[in-house]
Amino acid sequence: MPKPSQQTSPAAAVSTTGGAGAFPNVRMRRNRQADWTRRLVAENRLSADDLIWPVFLIDGESRREAVPSMPGVERLSIDLAVKAAGEACDLGIPAMALFPNTDARLRSEEASEAFNPDNLVCRATRAIREAGLNIGLILDVALDPYTSHGHDGLVIGERIDNDATLEALVRQSLVQAEAGASVLAPSDMMDGRIGAIRQALEAGGHTDTILMSYAAKYASAFYGPFRDAVGSSSTLKGDKRTYQMDAANTDEAIREVSLDISEGADMVMVKPGMPYLDIVRRVSEELRVPTFAYQVSGEYAMLLAAAENGWLDQDRVMMESLMAFKRAGAAGILTYFAPAAAKALRAGS
Repeated sequence: MPKPSQQTSPAAAVSTTGGAGAFPNVRMRRNRQADWTRRLVAENRLSADDLIWPVFLIDGESRREAVPSMPGVERLSIDLAVKAAGEACDLGIPAMALFPNTDARLRSEEASEAFNPDNLVCRATRAIREAGLNIGLILDVALDPYTSHGHDGLVIGERIDNDATLEALVRQSLVQAEAGASVLAPSDMMDGRIGAIRQALEAGGHTDTILMSYAAKYASAFYGPFRDAVGSSSTLKGDKRTYQMDAANTDEAIREVSLDISEGADMVMVKPGMPYLDIVRRVSEELRVPTFAYQVSGEYAMLLAAAENGWLDQDRVMMESLMAFKRAGAAGILTYFAPAAAKALRAGS
């Protein structure tokens, strides 16, 4: 007597011929069906330890100014920056990056305010240190917040003079190290600046000061809101394509990073972030050095604008974008989302 036929789906009937590695023996959705399984098999983790909070500074007391092109971001006076550092500590954020909005009257062709031990960023650094807060302080090494022309280097004639700028960057670095910076982050993209700064730090007794080189910094349109925040948009004359990298190049980034490592960089930076995740991946995999990425102002503003218009879910795109950096191999991320992301992580988002 014939056996009753077994009912199977067409997909199962086809796939069972594929052996043990095929459907239905393998159902990829099994490990996605519950929150606990998704957490158990997650390949990458994002935590507050991965976040660096960029903070803009202004002179004054109990003073905050909104940055119109960056919703939710404010320039803070030093006393409020100290409070922000305390908030960062409470949230488990390990480091802040401080950027000054220098009064236009203090900007000059030679960027002399950069060498003033009592400039805005040095005073803020000392104030946070005096508050006894256990937080890393990252200070930018570049002249654009201090020059009247808005460039990262010194302009001699019609061009940025690389070697004259190196001397200025060394002076700026020593002033910032003496103020208490944990990390100096040269973002100027002058050739040879890491070696020059490292030698000066060693000679000056700052042997433990970390250098986080903006080693692969691209000439990008995504920096616009940042320049608004630090006040250099209106001062910048021309563009920065003679010293920042061409968006078309990837091998050049590996050469740039390799040179900076050989000159004494302890960590390296890729900037911007999301449009350059391929660079983050190449640097982290090929050079095996702590690699950081900057989710720059234009990336932040773009996501916030879409969220404010109801086109995107702000919390979800925030966390998804930050996870993209981790998936690409970033050791950490500079992001204006840092406090919000740390709160979301604490809440279990």
